[in-house]
Amino acid sequence: MKKSGILNSQLAGLIAAMGHCDKLAICDSGLPIPREGEVVDVALTKNIPRFIETVKAILAELHVEQAIIAAEMESRNADIYRELLALLSGIEIVKVSHEEFKQITNDEGNIAFVRTGEATPYANVILVSGVTFE
Repeated sequence: MKKSGILNSQLAGLIAAMGHCDKLAICDSGLPIPREGEVVDVALTKNIPRFIETVKAILAELHVEQAIIAAEMESRNADIYRELLALLSGIEIVKVSHEEFKQITNDEGNIAFVRTGEATPYANVILVSGVTFE
């Protein structure tokens, strides 16, 4: 049995399989996910697990070089925005409109999804994997 880190076997395997520039979208329970997208659904009930808790767990195991967020998060979900920025300290952050964010999740290759139980608006981020041998 694994002693620490992410215990969800599907999510742990997904992170282990990621290569440079692969994308992982961590999303709230309302983000539309393409039917053909690879999804690790960790949502249990409303707000369990929370978006920020999930991001923290994933950042402990995934080297991230860039994060993409919806610009609307700053004004429409300020608390999560501030917490997310603190977690992403030192990582390039790209802000796009929420519509463009949804388009990226539909059109970009090499993207997988982690659906949380988060029930607040704009609690979504796309993490772009980096490399650890830089």
